[in-house]
Amino acid sequence: MIESYDLVPEPVPPRLPGTVIVRQAADDAIDAAAADLLIHSRNCVRTFGDFHLAISVSPPVEPMLRRLMYDPPLREIPWKRTHLWLVDEHLSPGPSRPANFDLLFGLIVEQSDMPPEQAHAVTFTADDPALDYERQLGEHLGWREKGHDRLDFVLLGVPTPEESAAFHALPDDPADRLFVHRPLDERYSMTRRILNAARFVALMAPGESSRSALESLAATPPASLHPWLAVRPVGGELRWYLDHAACAFTPPTT
Repeated sequence: MIESYDLVPEPVPPRLPGTVIVRQAADDAIDAAAADLLIHSRNCVRTFGDFHLAISVSPPVEPMLRRLMYDPPLREIPWKRTHLWLVDEHLSPGPSRPANFDLLFGLIVEQSDMPPEQAHAVTFTADDPALDYERQLGEHLGWREKGHDRLDFVLLGVPTPEESAAFHALPDDPADRLFVHRPLDERYSMTRRILNAARFVALMAPGESSRSALESLAATPPASLHPWLAVRPVGGELRWYLDHAACAFTPPTT
């Protein structure tokens, strides 16, 4: 008698630039990204003496931030030698929309041994908050040898289709800036210039909600996409972390 088996369809990730890492569940994708962060942070501290981490707070990223604090092996991340940067910040933070810095401070700085002064906030009282933040970046990265004065690790989340659509109304980034004021987008944010110079860019894209954004990326020229989806590190590494739910599936064969 021939036994029958349930054939599970194979996930088919979209064609993406860089390296695509697919795990069965969202937790497994988070584990893969967190392990890369741990390895990279320790290598950078060993090589340069410090580690510069930039984060965009978003629903795809927050579960990983929490994992960094409660997973014992990840407590080995050298927070004492880490500088924490904002990829983006709300233009007008308030009680109904807390600042990304406040969220990161509560999730990471207060839960680790990172010196608070190594977590860098946008100074809204400055004459030009974007230019002031850019100066902070230059001041701290400028200690390194030329060519190594760049962000070590950038953690992004795939934007929603609505966020990607809203991006079409934004002007192009100034070619000479690292951090800009985006009034139409109601935020301050890093430019593609500094993101593309990063040593390592991790894009979290687990869950079925990420699938449409990933499919759009595979079918649309990068210049017309949300800036997070158009990042192409020059001389760095780009990795996507997906789970099966974020992928299309091939039908099972019989």
